[in-house]
Amino acid sequence: MRENESFTFEEGLLQLADERAALSSLVLYALSAPSTEEVRLFRRQWPTLPVERRRKIITALAESAEANFELDFNALFRVTMDDEDEHVRTVSIDGLWEDEGPALVAPLVHVLRHDQAVSSRAAAASSLGRFVLLAELEELDERYAKLIHGALLEVTGNREEPLEVRRRAVESIAYWDEHCVHDIIAAAYQDSAELMRISAVFAMGRSVDPDWSEIVRGELYNSNPAMRYEAARACGELEVKAAVPELSALVSDPDREVQFAAIGALGQIGGPQAQRVLERSARCSDEAMRMAAEDALAELQLGQQPLDLLVLDSDIECDEDDEDLEAADQE
Repeated sequence: MRENESFTFEEGLLQLADERAALSSLVLYALSAPSTEEVRLFRRQWPTLPVERRRKIITALAESAEANFELDFNALFRVTMDDEDEHVRTVSIDGLWEDEGPALVAPLVHVLRHDQAVSSRAAAASSLGRFVLLAELEELDERYAKLIHGALLEVTGNREEPLEVRRRAVESIAYWDEHCVHDIIAAAYQDSAELMRISAVFAMGRSVDPDWSEIVRGELYNSNPAMRYEAARACGELEVKAAVPELSALVSDPDREVQFAAIGALGQIGGPQAQRVLERSARCSDEAMRMAAEDALAELQLGQQPLDLLVLDSDIECDEDDEDLEAADQE
């Protein structure tokens, strides 16, 4: 990618230091996927920049990385998550949402336990969620899993913790298939704070525990669109077939995000009624709605593909790989 850029990494750093210089796409591209030495240069220069400039830069990096999957600023975000400014730390942690490197676990736990800013601690609690999933899938070393487990349990069990930190911890710990986690989600759903109840419904979906099916289905009627949104998503994750009529109605919900959540859930659940609703939505004049329905239909159709056919396809690919290996051996 570098050969198409107008700036080297060092030139990009000079642009960052110049408060009059615009943060153009060319500058941001120059900072993507830095080498170890380039990260050292960035680490030395970063603290010398004024705080407002650092805030502007980190926001631009995060937004660009989200919009363009080819851009990789993870190494830079790992530097800036230690910034003295709360906003910079928080955006940096959020920007690391795709980073699954185990070396990130300890810094995130440190932020969760010791950072003075609620926003940074909440971001760390959310970020740990993907590592909880990796641990549940046995794709994370047990040492890291224990570290995360202990930190999240501390937060969820402490009523003195700020609401935003505690609710994000509930969402993250939901991946763990443990009885105590079921109790944590149940207690969160009974909380007096509506935001915590919304997070509890989010956690119910993440848990993939069918025991929550009736609760999340009932919340589809909630007057708060944020709750309806999370309930629709949870119905999809739990594949609540009985909720298809309600989700079909929510495709016409007054709230745009709820509409898209309902469409996505119908694609996950499947069935004749869900397919009819999605096919009708895929013919509407609303381009965003049409694209969402088409994606949901693709997921639905994938779920309907016979398992033996999927296995057959896999066998064919394996056979082709074996043939390639045999040919390589012969050469």
